[in-house]
Amino acid sequence: MTAAEISGPIRTRLDRLRCALLDPARCDRAVLFLLAGYAAIWTLYASIVRSGQDLHPDMAELIAWSRDLSFGYLKHPPLAAWLVRSWFSVLPLTDWSYYLLAMLMPTIALWIVWRLSADYLELDKRVLGVALLTLVPFYNFHALKFNANTVLLPTWAATTFWFMRAYRTQSVIYSALTGVGAALCLLGKYWSVFLIAGLVFAALIDSRRVTYFRSAAPWVATITGFSMLAPHVVWLYQHDFVPLDYAFARHDANSLVGATAHALSYLLGSFAYAAAPIILVLATTRPSGATLVEMIWPSDRERRLVAAVFWGPLLLPIVGALTERINLTSLWSMPGLTLLPILLLSAPAVKVPSIDLRRVLAVTFSVPLVMLIVAPMVAVAIQYAGVSPNEAHARLMAAKTEDAWHQITPQPLRFVGCNFADQVVAYAADRPRTLPARAFAGNIADQVYADVYNWPRTPGEPASTEAELTQSGMALVCSTDEASWVNAAAERAARDAGSRRTDVEITRNFLGIPGRPHRYVIFIIPPQQ
Repeated sequence: MTAAEISGPIRTRLDRLRCALLDPARCDRAVLFLLAGYAAIWTLYASIVRSGQDLHPDMAELIAWSRDLSFGYLKHPPLAAWLVRSWFSVLPLTDWSYYLLAMLMPTIALWIVWRLSADYLELDKRVLGVALLTLVPFYNFHALKFNANTVLLPTWAATTFWFMRAYRTQSVIYSALTGVGAALCLLGKYWSVFLIAGLVFAALIDSRRVTYFRSAAPWVATITGFSMLAPHVVWLYQHDFVPLDYAFARHDANSLVGATAHALSYLLGSFAYAAAPIILVLATTRPSGATLVEMIWPSDRERRLVAAVFWGPLLLPIVGALTERINLTSLWSMPGLTLLPILLLSAPAVKVPSIDLRRVLAVTFSVPLVMLIVAPMVAVAIQYAGVSPNEAHARLMAAKTEDAWHQITPQPLRFVGCNFADQVVAYAADRPRTLPARAFAGNIADQVYADVYNWPRTPGEPASTEAELTQSGMALVCSTDEASWVNAAAERAARDAGSRRTDVEITRNFLGIPGRPHRYVIFIIPPQQ
């Protein structure tokens, strides 16, 4: 077949799809259908690309946290762990189902963007806006790693949507939803304080601020939000605010110069992630200088409110980082692009010719399909480049650990500790729980955390009682590259005469390509009757 014979049917299908998307009676169904396909394709892509690996450590850690439901956890607030627990109470605990959960986050966010943009954009611009966001890596490549950042994609989008409606209408319902959304954002990651600060900033600089603050809307949102957050705030107080200690300890800058450099990198990196939609809009619309100013800071108050809500959460972290000397990372701007399509396309002078919309749709449809085609090659390239032990050996070490455990006792494995525990817990058939260092390391737990997290003290993690651990026993699975963990586990095992130590070297091959070997130590401390 000639190129014309191939391209002709493709153009016809694109035109039919464009007509469905531009038909008010059919557009919602068409977008839902496309988003479902989008989630499915990227889920399949992740399953293929990572077929030679196991789950990322962040994802394994959330599985471990989800085994002990709590109002808070060591590093982050609890929303991500709650979602993992809920998801795997319905679906099987497999890699593909986890990647599907991860892809639902950006997919839901894109649907919210579609609904939100209806208040500000014509139908053709709404279609273009959602299509453009699919070219941002936050909505596909980065979203495949489910963690506290990806959870914010739908929660920030929903909170922004509800706030914009609440501010314009003073609706009690939308105000209550805004409070719910803000609480969910903070339960996802404390970074969300900048979203809330940005919304307050936008409300204060808008000309309708007096009317808004005299209405019930902001107070309904505040009361609702604080009511939802109350259990977590109590948990924070009871556990001495350890997640905040973790955040500051991990991202503390050495100097103001260092914080400034990271802030500049954060800002430039954030725009780099959004480069594809920005460049495409500029290339297809060719705006004048005046129109560019209208895009950045519109003249009419409705679109200016949108700009304030967009710029506030993006720029306020820089002020906070320089004040507290914190190192920023551009990846943290992941949930902040909800309003980018409206900012780029809402100016009256920006027009979207039908031929350009067709071309943009062709590009946005081609990217996930091309990535799916090349996924096997990417998987092979990753294997040749080398996979870290944390992602290469989790499944194999879970099998080794359970085999060593059941050689000693027929009882199920209930607890796993040490620095490879989360990876083992994620794949172990007995579905054990992770032990914090202080549960097995005793007096040297402070040093363990200091070596790993630069932490000056033992954090207040939930732990099982010594009686429960004695009755159930435990397996301590340690990667040998961190001596403090191995020493702590060895000291704990030495207290039980029936404990057994197994040293193993693991290599994971994929399609005949050898992986990197790595050594581990398994300490089995059997149940004491």
